[in-house]
Amino acid sequence: MDLQAQIQLLIDNAPQDGVSPQLVTAIAPALSAIAQKLRHSQYYILQNMEEGWVLTTLSNRANPQLEKRVIYAFPTIQDVPARSSAGLDPRLIAAPMPVTHILFQLVAMEPVDSIVFFETPGTNTDSIEVRRVDLQNLIQQQLQQNRVKREIPPDLA
Repeated sequence: MDLQAQIQLLIDNAPQDGVSPQLVTAIAPALSAIAQKLRHSQYYILQNMEEGWVLTTLSNRANPQLEKRVIYAFPTIQDVPARSSAGLDPRLIAAPMPVTHILFQLVAMEPVDSIVFFETPGTNTDSIEVRRVDLQNLIQQQLQQNRVKREIPPDLA
């Protein structure tokens, strides 16, 4: 599914509360901008039986007090068990998800610091980390730009 179709699906599935579809439409350029930097239109996310995403806490080797919580996104189903011993746990499943939906979810996932997208099947050395704070900042900029555009009257000239 291409990025436009993914964005349209997000808009269509947003709560019809008079605000959410417009909000998704407003942040769509930010989601697309990051998604275009990634190689795949969908990734596999490890989930528990309740569909909660599997979170991995990483510690800094030089400073173990520094930690970050990440979610791994795998390019193919075959890559899931190879990269995570948890992938062999029968209580976990690898669910395919459109890339824009993963990014959209990241915005609201408070305990998550980043999503690590593995880009090349069969290897874990080629990855792109998308930090939640960076995505939130990009979305904030997008919303501010939309606000400025709406405040400029069309008959300004």
